[in-house]
Amino acid sequence: MKKPGGTVKQAGVAAPAKASAAKQTLPETTEGFPWPSSHEIKKESNPFTDRDWRMLVYAWSGMLVRFAIIFTLAFSVYQFLANQEQKRVEQTMSLVELWETKDYQQAQRALKDRLSALNAKYDNLLSANPSPTEEQVFRQRIGIEAMSASGGDMPLADFNENFDRIVYFLNRLSFCIDGNLCSRKVTDAYFRDYAVSFWSYFAGYVDKQRKAGSPTFATAIEAYVRNGQPAAEAK
Repeated sequence: MKKPGGTVKQAGVAAPAKASAAKQTLPETTEGFPWPSSHEIKKESNPFTDRDWRMLVYAWSGMLVRFAIIFTLAFSVYQFLANQEQKRVEQTMSLVELWETKDYQQAQRALKDRLSALNAKYDNLLSANPSPTEEQVFRQRIGIEAMSASGGDMPLADFNENFDRIVYFLNRLSFCIDGNLCSRKVTDAYFRDYAVSFWSYFAGYVDKQRKAGSPTFATAIEAYVRNGQPAAEAK
């Protein structure tokens, strides 16, 4: 008779051997990624050329919505800029109204009368066809004399008061433009010619005042007059 224990022992030894043999016979492979699909990628259809009317309605309605948004934004920007310009025009017109008040009209007449009298007095000193430089020098000398006691019939103290009023107004005008609070186009239409003429007469006097201890005297007027002036004339 065979002992039961012997049979069990042999089976136990044979089982690991078979498992080891199975492990050794497994093929090695490096293909761990899935195979690419053999199906072609379907191209997206153009909704504007689709035969389905619902897709066409969807596509064109979306396009119209985009155009409406762009138009609304552009109109809002335009309206904002127009409102800003309207405010600048209103501010400029308030200065025009101030310029036409009694005090400023009186100041304008005082300067005009004094300069006209001096131009007539020294008219013979200017040639018939003066050069721009000669005319500039002549006007500045007229302006310097106008600021003296012998420059006219009006007492110098009274004339200085009118002169200071004009300087104040033109300085204020220049600050308004520089701060983008006034419309340059409207301002130039009303005041530029006067400011340029004023500066052509009194630039010499202003220079003397600056050298005498007022370095910022009428600097705003000068900036306004020279802004936009041709380079040849600005020198």
